[in-house]
Amino acid sequence: MTLALDGIVVLDLSRILAGPWCTQILADLGATVIKVERPGTGDDTRAWGPPYLKDGDGEDTSEAAYYLATNRGKQSLTLNIATPQGKAIARELASRADVLVENYKVGGLEKYGLDYPGLRSLNPGLIYCSITGFGQTGPYAARAGYDFVIQGLCGFMSVTGERDDLPGGGPQKAGVAITDLTTGLYSAIAILAALNHRHATGEGQYIDMALTDCAVALMANMNMNYLTTGIAPKRYGNAHQNLLPYQVFDTADDPIIIAIGNDTQFRRWCCLADAPELADDERFATNPARIRHRELLVEKVVELMKRRERSWWVEHLEREGIPYGVVNNFRQVYEDPHIRARGMKFEMDHPLAGTVPLVRSPVNLEGSPPAYQRPPPLLGEHTRTVLAQLLGKSDEEIDELEADGVV
Repeated sequence: MTLALDGIVVLDLSRILAGPWCTQILADLGATVIKVERPGTGDDTRAWGPPYLKDGDGEDTSEAAYYLATNRGKQSLTLNIATPQGKAIARELASRADVLVENYKVGGLEKYGLDYPGLRSLNPGLIYCSITGFGQTGPYAARAGYDFVIQGLCGFMSVTGERDDLPGGGPQKAGVAITDLTTGLYSAIAILAALNHRHATGEGQYIDMALTDCAVALMANMNMNYLTTGIAPKRYGNAHQNLLPYQVFDTADDPIIIAIGNDTQFRRWCCLADAPELADDERFATNPARIRHRELLVEKVVELMKRRERSWWVEHLEREGIPYGVVNNFRQVYEDPHIRARGMKFEMDHPLAGTVPLVRSPVNLEGSPPAYQRPPPLLGEHTRTVLAQLLGKSDEEIDELEADGVV
């Protein structure tokens, strides 16, 4: 079966998370992704352990779990672009690539002739995607961008965490690097759009992706809550800003998530809770009314939910079609029958560990589904292959490059 991005060559000069997340998406869709890494050390995340992948004897390998999460499907080429020979090889690779992804500081690749102006004349059809913390313009452009800093700057932490007046209140970051991951996703979308534009016009183009831009866009309805009122949204812990009841509630034993999205669901819940009068109360009959009387309603729901055990609620909420959920740890996630049925976890052969467990792409294309052709590569695993097959270099030439520390 032909993959969606068969024949597309991506030169990946990125490291850590946003860029590699983007290029892993492209690799899953069939692109040939050449990951350029520093000789000897490679991508920073190779050392971001423990935990590390275990070998057959249960001992740590050199492959950090963090690195494994973002580099499936790529070919690793070690290359010192600071040398004249390394720079020349990188430019030769760029001349044959369809896409280049990099996340150096603004202007960082210009001295190597690997910036967009330096490559555009060499390859007019090149789609060049720069990923930075703050973008190529603006007063913060020269700053290094870190996900945690961006989460604070762009409002995410102002609406994440428990309310200030409750125990544990205060700003919280997300449990994963949400702005890095979002930027990786948006970057992949931008590249796909640029590929379609090139298909129509034959022209490549430059893409300026910023964590700050993506983080602001990510705030979605929170943006509009502010922009339409001039009032900054606050933290509500696990509660929803615009829906109620929509949060975690304690039952007689274990907590449960209730996610009521409309008035019909609320009425059904009231009947289950033996409190049908709440659905007829003008203070609670509609979602806007419930939001205006949030404190009073939450107090009543808390008391009602504690009257029965979670198993009772699960059975009856399921039967009534009322959205609910449990809070799983990762062991429970991968034991969940639905997650197992969807095949989210899979394994690939790995040269150091025998096999490596991975999480599949959530993209489900019927005609050209993602494919997993390579596990996350060892450092420099494909150096000789890339140089020989893509650039036509002989064994003797590659031996010389290795001896000179270029690769």
